[in-house]
Amino acid sequence: MSKLMSSIDQRTQLVGENRLELLLFKLGSRHTFALNVFKVREVITVPKMNKMPGSHYHISGVTDYRGRSIPIIDLRTAIHLSANNPDYVPENVIITEYNRSVQGFLIGQIMNIVNTSWSDIQPPPSSVGKNNYLTAITRYDGDGKSELVEIIDVEKVLSEIVEYDTSISEEVLDEEIKTHLEGRKILIVDDSSTARWQIKQTLSQLGLDIIEEKNGLLALKKLQAWADEGIKVSEHLLMMFTDAEMPEMDGYRLTAEVRDDPRMTSLYIALNTSLSGSFNEAMVEKVGCDRFISKFQPDLLVEVVQDRMRALLSTSK
Repeated sequence: MSKLMSSIDQRTQLVGENRLELLLFKLGSRHTFALNVFKVREVITVPKMNKMPGSHYHISGVTDYRGRSIPIIDLRTAIHLSANNPDYVPENVIITEYNRSVQGFLIGQIMNIVNTSWSDIQPPPSSVGKNNYLTAITRYDGDGKSELVEIIDVEKVLSEIVEYDTSISEEVLDEEIKTHLEGRKILIVDDSSTARWQIKQTLSQLGLDIIEEKNGLLALKKLQAWADEGIKVSEHLLMMFTDAEMPEMDGYRLTAEVRDDPRMTSLYIALNTSLSGSFNEAMVEKVGCDRFISKFQPDLLVEVVQDRMRALLSTSK
């Protein structure tokens, strides 16, 4: 296990190069599931857990992890897999960091780590319905066979366990600026429907018109179509919020493509991602994003939008 995790530490540098590493594992079914390695802190064997009265039914307990108590979530039940498997025994816990919180996911067998390209990551089929727990799918060719790998939408899982407050603090809201935001358009680009919903619920309170796309490629095509019609994109949109990691085209590549197109190069872009740390700060500068925001911070989202509006008002005087 230590050899496996040391390779995880070495490979996170692939983010931003349109490549990623996936940690493949089982949940007691024939399916193979995956999480992005960059969001994995560590994989440990199932620790001693303490039950917390009144906790969510998907939380198996809490455990001490490096001096802090963290919840351990039963990932199998959280994505509503059938409980009818008496042979399934959880073997490991994946410690992850999402949206500035640390939690563990109870899983079965660790399969492998695979290096793949974002171009090989596809959105889940529409037939799975809106209540699915997948953010993307891909294929893995190993052991002489090709199998489907289902990448779990962890933000959706967490949103059903942890209640996210989308309210805006009174001290943050600038009522004068809000009058100028009414009817302004913002583009949100994120492969997680939950993440898009969180941003939309927050910013709609400002009277903004929210446009959504679920990956960078679709967003780029929309922007290019507007530009082809003669629309000045940076005037049509107040700004764009984009996730970093998405199938078909990630947020880094999307930003680079926008900056390379003289018809939209001045579009204000904020990278809004559950990935945090100095790496993203460096990537923001490298590809030309204007801001970096770690998810999910309603007040900070509002501050960024208001700051953008103030800047536009000051330049128009």
